[in-house]
Amino acid sequence: MASTTQTPAKKTPKKANLLDHHSIKNLLDESVTEIVTSKGYPEDVRLSNVRLLIGSVIIAIALVAQFYKKEFPANRPAFSWDSFYIVLSLLLMPSVSFNVIIHTKEKNAILFTYPPEGSFNSTGLIVSSKLPRFSDMYTLTVESADPKSISARPKVEITKSVTKWFAKDGVLVEGLFWKDVEALVSDYAKEHKKSK
Repeated sequence: MASTTQTPAKKTPKKANLLDHHSIKNLLDESVTEIVTSKGYPEDVRLSNVRLLIGSVIIAIALVAQFYKKEFPANRPAFSWDSFYIVLSLLLMPSVSFNVIIHTKEKNAILFTYPPEGSFNSTGLIVSSKLPRFSDMYTLTVESADPKSISARPKVEITKSVTKWFAKDGVLVEGLFWKDVEALVSDYAKEHKKSK
């Protein structure tokens, strides 16, 4: 009788260009997202969906304005849609709305989550990261998605050199990074005793 055990598939190592801090930050951010969602926190993509919806409306208005069949005096209704198009376009312009959304809601957030399934906690997480230019210090922060909630806990953060998580050839040492991120999420999730 043949054995039915399977050998695990070889996982390709995650590699970054160590001379490019954007490459390093993107790789670490993707890994953080993978780790946090594997801990049972489902990703909250509502903000991205709103952006996609606004973009779709803009495209639909642009198509109507482009292919409207009537000439100038008779196409005034299309011009009213164009003003709506301009307002929505301003909302989505990288220089205007993305900066407004980033500075008000997202800040340095890389992940928004819902609370874990079966949790008594009513808020999800906001996971943020920073890797300043010309620095090797990566800061990862976990905080409540609703800081005013009664179930919100104090934010926790870790700051470490990226050299602790990468080999010389740019391969991410996932075990070490995974351990640090899991410890951070667990530290946030544990009950904090309030001083009397």
